[in-house]
Amino acid sequence: MAIHKIKIFTGRDSEYLAKKIAASFGTTLGQSEVLRFSDGEFQPCYNESIRGCTVFIIQSTFPPSDNLMELLMMIDAARRASAHQVVAVMPYFGWARQDRKDRPRVPIGAKLVANLLMAAGVMFTLPLIIIFFLAQKQFISGISTTSGLK
Repeated sequence: MAIHKIKIFTGRDSEYLAKKIAASFGTTLGQSEVLRFSDGEFQPCYNESIRGCTVFIIQSTFPPSDNLMELLMMIDAARRASAHQVVAVMPYFGWARQDRKDRPRVPIGAKLVANLLMAAGVMFTLPLIIIFFLAQKQFISGISTTSGLK
């Protein structure tokens, strides 16, 4: 079994936590940036090679929309840059409370977000809050959810 180099990256709103995590592993954050366009659209990019690496992306999905989209785009960019595997570390998992249909004509938001993460190419998720365990069942096969709880 080959050992792949590990690189840690962060989204814009989780930089403080990501720096602490990287420091605890004796490394620094990988070089990335987010280009912002005049209409509010943004484009994350990696400023170093991640080919063949295991990439950890630390990004909260709160407030949900922009941060989730940034995480999805970072996952997609990593897969397109030939990362060996991509692990999403989510300090907050937005839509986790929407883990079931509690009344008619409502979405199951946690399932939708899980499907989006899978479609983007994430291999594992590391949720960092308890409420996510309610939504864990929404992750269908093909994606592994790792937790420290038994």
